Amino acid sequence: MNWEGIEMEKRRNAVGIDKVYDYLNDAGTYFLATVDGDKPKVRPFGTILLYDGKLYIQTGNGKDVTKQLAGNPHAEICACMDGSWLRIAAELVLDNNHEAKVRMLEKLPALKQMYNADDDSMQMYYLRDASAAFFSFTSAPEIITF
Repeated sequence: MNWEGIEMEKRRNAVGIDKVYDYLNDAGTYFLATVDGDKPKVRPFGTILLYDGKLYIQTGNGKDVTKQLAGNPHAEICACMDGSWLRIAAELVLDNNHEAKVRMLEKLPALKQMYNADDDSMQMYYLRDASAAFFSFTSAPEIITF
């Protein structure tokens, strides 16, 4: 791929990640699936942040989900609203970027009751090698990778 092609791909991915972020943000709640040994585990989440070109989620250091992601970082996210749904398969990469933590706490001030950007209790993960698929009963699926 030439430089022009690489730049076009970056712009396409930036538009795609924005669309995924907007959907998850508007949905408010999404479901995160991880693996615990050989058993699937699914739970609702609501933390989502687009920062520095990466899509972040947040959880607590002492939670089972953190232990599960340490054992197997591959996860799926599912959200639905208004007759459509979004499924994302990705690797969740632990990245305790201080500024990302601060931005998450600014976006969701209620988290400040439980978390602090200056300690390890707050865990930030970004989605790597993500494949997001938008579905509905009325249109063809749309696949976005980032």
